[in-house]
Amino acid sequence: MKEKTTAIVLAAGQGKRMHSKIQKQFMELNGMPVLCYSLRCFQESPLIRDIILVTGEEHVSWCREEIVEKYGFTKVSAVVSGGKERYDSVYEGLRACKDTEYVLIHDGARPFIDNGIIERGLMAAAQTGASVVGMPSKDTVKIADAEGNVSETPDRSSVWIVQTPQIFRYPLIYDAYTSILKKEMTGITDDAMVAEHETGVKIRFSEGSYRNIKITTPDDFYTMRALLDAREEAQIYGLES
Repeated sequence: MKEKTTAIVLAAGQGKRMHSKIQKQFMELNGMPVLCYSLRCFQESPLIRDIILVTGEEHVSWCREEIVEKYGFTKVSAVVSGGKERYDSVYEGLRACKDTEYVLIHDGARPFIDNGIIERGLMAAAQTGASVVGMPSKDTVKIADAEGNVSETPDRSSVWIVQTPQIFRYPLIYDAYTSILKKEMTGITDDAMVAEHETGVKIRFSEGSYRNIKITTPDDFYTMRALLDAREEAQIYGLES
């Protein structure tokens, strides 16, 4: 599957909830920008042919020089400018793909992706044409009504926390985005919603990792640093992490 599998890595977010002058994907985590960890995973994965990096217009040259060239990410075939919203950036990434069968759409602020997650996701996507990485919820989830009262408590066994990458056959997701961008965009929070809404495809879940969290707030950053320290220590001593 490597021959025609592309990873689209999104690094155009503003990260307002981080309360930092530096965008979260460019913050240094143990001496390397957060973005580099996911790029390194795709670079080293035998399942990925090439990478499209999507960033803000003002960061395209910087990413090319200070991320791609500096760290030797030779699989990055294009660094493109994203759009105002996440779905605009995804569409620009899709447009930059060349002769691709499957695409993996991944948030650059999730540095703990690994090759096992990629492999399981691709196997799931091969069944229906679409898959999302996630994990069963550890917590009870409650649905609130407009007044802030509990209106429903879903069965926890059926609740999953969705992560990235989200993986699709390229023609399916490209056509879905092309269609939905012609309409009024409200409430679209991930790529699977676009595929569900525009194609009706059955989307398979594949197992991610409870460590595959997205850096959104300062607390997430500190958690990620602790996880990275623990992983590096485990590797030094030959322990399971």
